[in-house]
Parts: sequence; structure tokens; C-alpha cells
Amino acid sequence: MRQYETFNILDVAGKAQNYVTQMVDDRHDYLPYWFIAINEAPAWARHVRVDDAELVASWYEAAVCLRRMIGADDRALAVEAGFKKHLLRSWGPQGLRYHEDYPWSNTNHSSFHEMAYILAALNRWLEEEPDNTEVEERASALVRGMRGLVIQRKIRTFWSGDFDIEEPVYEFPGDVYLRDGGFVPERVTGRGEEAVRNGMMLEALVTRAIRHDDEVALDLATGMANHLLGLSHYFNYKGEFFGHVHSAVWVARGLIRLGRHVDEPRYLEKGRQVYEYVKSLSSSFGWVPEYAQWHPPEEEHCETCCIRDMLECALDLIDAGIDAWSLVDRFTRNQLSEQQVKDGCFIAVDNDRPDEDDKTWKNMDRRVVGGWSGGGEPNSVSLSRFRSVAGCCVGTAPQALWAVWNRIVEPLDGGVRVNLPMARDSEAARVEIGYPNAGWLRVTAKIGGDVYVRTFDWMGDRIQTTVDGRDVPRTYADDCLVFRDVAPGAVIMLNHHLDDVVRRETCRGINLTVTWRGSDVVRMDPPGLPLRLYQRELGVPKEYPAPPNSGSGGEVSMAPTTAKT
Repeated sequence: MRQYETFNILDVAGKAQNYVTQMVDDRHDYLPYWFIAINEAPAWARHVRVDDAELVASWYEAAVCLRRMIGADDRALAVEAGFKKHLLRSWGPQGLRYHEDYPWSNTNHSSFHEMAYILAALNRWLEEEPDNTEVEERASALVRGMRGLVIQRKIRTFWSGDFDIEEPVYEFPGDVYLRDGGFVPERVTGRGEEAVRNGMMLEALVTRAIRHDDEVALDLATGMANHLLGLSHYFNYKGEFFGHVHSAVWVARGLIRLGRHVDEPRYLEKGRQVYEYVKSLSSSFGWVPEYAQWHPPEEEHCETCCIRDMLECALDLIDAGIDAWSLVDRFTRNQLSEQQVKDGCFIAVDNDRPDEDDKTWKNMDRRVVGGWSGGGEPNSVSLSRFRSVAGCCVGTAPQALWAVWNRIVEPLDGGVRVNLPMARDSEAARVEIGYPNAGWLRVTAKIGGDVYVRTFDWMGDRIQTTVDGRDVPRTYADDCLVFRDVAPGAVIMLNHHLDDVVRRETCRGINLTVTWRGSDVVRMDPPGLPLRLYQRELGVPKEYPAPPNSGSGGEVSMAPTTAKT
């Protein structure tokens, strides 16, 4: 009988910590490298402006999330401290954060989508250190600075007359703010979609408003949400849109949180609609397109940031009373995990070449392990795309890991709930699984009380339940099996039938045959190239592309090489 790898979220986190602590520049306070060229011969990493803008913020959040999950050694703590140093530098006009004047940085400016990452990182920092007055002052000044830069739209001047706009509606005059010049009409990022790209900060604004009772943050969030849902005309009446999925779903998360906080259903409903629309464009196993309707489907790729957004949006919807646990389970253990680089054996390395001020060649085969792709296909990862490994995704994916890991087991008043069929040892309970090889889940209670275990459709309706080896009848509540008055140390077992289920699915224009065992994809046909995904069968050597020849100009040979399983 075939045996397959068992998904363990801590294994994914451990590899991520390798990347976050190694793909940094020790000479510049552990400044991250965004641009990674694993397809070159030899491979290299290079600094770009965004390293000291978005990345120091998102990688700080990643480092914190990974530390919470698996701890941190001296190296990891030093790197995290380096990110914090960067975050406290380069603050300037209007309370915005800019960046250091590195040789590779070009024009020094703030863009408002980057301020979404900065404010989110400051929120996380204050979660860790609530009494840190310097961080609080920076966060407060950033919110007030941005509020001072928006235009408030007050009157609609239409052919039939002038009409007052009753609610606050705010938008920024542009998406680039020069450190030494402010808004300059000639300067744009060129990304387009300014309303939604600038609106990425919505979630961080609402989070700050909730945690710190910041009325200015709430006012700015409300005015931006009203603009997004009104004058911007970005989303249609069904929540559909034409553009950047990462931005749109991050905005959806902000709308959901805002709707819950101010008890305004229209915000929450629009956030749900956006989520459902992107879900309709995605695969059942978690491949999410980077753009909606910008390219033909067969030309689209999956930026791992988009998987993170869908996972965290699903968790926000769950908190709003909408069941999305199945998506959380499937997306996490399949495409989120698969788009991570697990082995660097296919990377050409030159450790004799000295590093330059903005570029490194050292140990790229080892340092790249744990990175995430910005160019995923449903069955493979492109190596020639410039974002085959993407610095942005390395900052966001660990945040999704933490968000999911934190919800596997939840303490309750008078008990505990197991939400996901994933292994975790928590203070409230230890969860062990047999998936995907055997249909069982074991919960060892560490506190007394009622134990709830969430069930999923693929478990079937003939689940055998025991407590300390004794059969007990099945009792359900809120899609969970309920075990009443369980003593500390009691062992609860769920056993059920588990078999291969083969489904056909079209994704990115590819007709796929997907073999599932429970919520794990164990095989996918046709297999993809060059970096094949879903090689999950134990005892079968994994196939990787051969390292490119140093004289090949950077094209990866398709000749497979085997690597340790």
C-alpha cells in the first residue's frame, strides 16, 4: 500500500525560518534580499528598494509568527532585532516611513500600499510590546499623517445638479509621496488601481482602531472603505473586480473587520462577496490567481501572498459566523505548503565568488530552502519567472501559518475545541493524526471539560468514537463531535474510512486529475515542470531539475535529478 507524507505545519515553519534568517544581509543589519535569481548559473540574490520598505515590515511579522510557533535561536533573535532597527529608521514628512538612501534605492518615496505593511508591522510589535512608547508614537503619527493627506469628497457635481455626499469619503491624490517633494502629478507607481492598492491599509487601520481605541484610524478606515465601495467603482455589485487579487482580498479582510467593529452589514457583506469571487477563480486545493481578468487563465500564476490573504480572510469570516473551515484546511496543507521550496539541490552555486555590496552568491542552495514562490502553477513552480521565489511571499506566508496554527486548538470556557485535523501539541490538548495514510484523529485532553472536535464531509457519517478505549455515542453540535465532561489526560479517538478519491478539475487552463485522501492532495496528473509539485509518496525519490550549467546563460536543464525524500 502506498504511503504518503503527513502534513506537519511546524515542518513548514522550520523551513521558513531558515529562509527568513539566511536570505538577509548581515552587513546591513540583516536587510532582506527581495530579488532572488535561482534560475541563473550561478544563482544570486540582489538588493532592491523594496527590501527596506515593504520587506523589513512583513519579514518582521514573519519572524514573530515563526518564533511563536517554533521558538528562536540566537540567529533568529538577532535577525528579528535587525528588522526592528530598520522599522524605526527613515521616518520623515507627514509621519510616513521612507527608506535609507542605499545605492540601489533610486528615488526616495513612500507608497501607500507599503504603509499597509508598515502599520501592520507596528501593530504586531505593539502586540508583543504594548508599553513601547516609541513604536506607539510612530504608529499614531503614521495614521494621523495619512489622514492629513487624503482628499475628502463632499459634493457630487453632476449634470442634474450638485448633491452633498452624506458620509465621509476619502482618497489619496496619488500613490507616491516623495520624501523631498510630496505628491508630484508626474510621479506614479504605474501599478494602476490606486484605490484598491492604497486601500490595502484598511485592515491595519481597523486593527489599530480596535486594539488602541484610535478614532482617527477608524475615521480614515471608514472614509477609505466608503470610497472603495462607492466613488471608486472598483468592485461591482457582486464583489467582482478586474485586477490585483492580493490587494483586493486584503481590502476584503479590512471590510469584514470594519463591518463587525461598527456593526455595519454592508461592509462585511462586500468583503464576503470579494472572498467568494476570488474563491470561484481558485482551485479546490488552494491555487489562487495573482490577477483577476488581466490575463488569459493559462497565463496566470499564483502569488503565495494571495493564498495567505484567502486563508486570513476565511478566518475573519469564521469569526463573523460564516463557515470556511474546509477552505482553511485544504489551502494550508496543499498549495500553501507546496509552493515552498523544500530542497535547493537544483540550484547552481558558486561559493568562490565574493559578495558585492548589493549582491550575494554564497550558499544559495541552502539559503533558498523555505522560500515561497510568486510564480506558482497548480502542478509546478516556474523557475524562469523573475518571481520564482518572491520576497513578498516570504513575509506573508508565515503570517498565514501562524494564523492557522493558532486556531487548530482553541481553549473554551469549560473545555477545548479542535478545529482542524492537523497535529498540534498545545496547553489545552494534544492532537495527533493518521492522515493521509489512515483515517484517525487522536485528542489527548490536558484540561477537563467538554471537548469539541470539528468534522468534515470527507470523514463520512460512520465515525467511530471512543474515550480511553471505550465506545461512546456520537453527539454533534456546531459541526463538531462533542465529548462531555472529559477528564484531563483522557484520550479521544475518531476512526473512519479513508480511501483515494479522484476528481477532475481545470485550473489555469490545465485539465488535472487530482487524487485526494481526506483533505490532502497526494497525487496530481499531469505532473508539472520544471519544479514539480505534489511529490508526496514516501519511498519514491523526488525529481528535481538538474542545476543549470554555469555557461548556459541561466536556462535550467529539464534532466531530472533525485534528492533525499
